[in-house]
Amino acid sequence: QVQLVESGGGLVQAGGSLRLSCVASGLTFSDYAVGWFRQAPGKEREVVARISWSGSTTQYVLSVKGRFTISRDNAKNTVYLQMNSLKPEDTAVYYCAAVGGSIASITPTGTGINYWGKGTLVTVSS
Repeated sequence: QVQLVESGGGLVQAGGSLRLSCVASGLTFSDYAVGWFRQAPGKEREVVARISWSGSTTQYVLSVKGRFTISRDNAKNTVYLQMNSLKPEDTAVYYCAAVGGSIASITPTGTGINYWGKGTLVTVSS
């Protein structure tokens, strides 16, 4: 059974940092591109960062570029999202998602994703 389990969310003040982790099991993790998505109350889900299966290619939505860093350790079946200079508008539930194939398979709204985690809540206070 495939599982993606996120952790690391919490409450942080604006300007602070958090590091999210996503640990995968039940799949050959290095065969999958991975994305971090978020969904804020009343808003649509959006992808904030994507990483290729090897980790050699990363992409970010403009609103987090320069503040967030996605990385992966295939030996540990783990993807990370380092979030710095957090803003109140970053408040959301953050999900990791895996898709077999290239990073291009991770669409902006997550259509076609093979596996989703259950999410971790990030709250940024002003």
